[in-house]
Amino acid sequence: MNDPGKYSDIINLPHHVSKTHPQMSRANRAAQFSPFAALTGLDDAIDETAVGRIESIAASEQGETFIEAP
Repeated sequence: MNDPGKYSDIINLPHHVSKTHPQMSRANRAAQFSPFAALTGLDDAIDETAVGRIESIAASEQGETFIEAP
């Protein structure tokens, strides 16, 4: 499996750069994979939780009872 000669014919070749197609930016390349993000919506859930916690802390500092909605 670890045959050192397996890719010996191509291992030292220079990296190919197309003369006809411009290189894609990192942002555009990353955007291709964003629809497959496993945690879509996580940021929104974290923001909602943070807002509720901040309101709860503010209410407790003022001596109020804050009941968070389910």
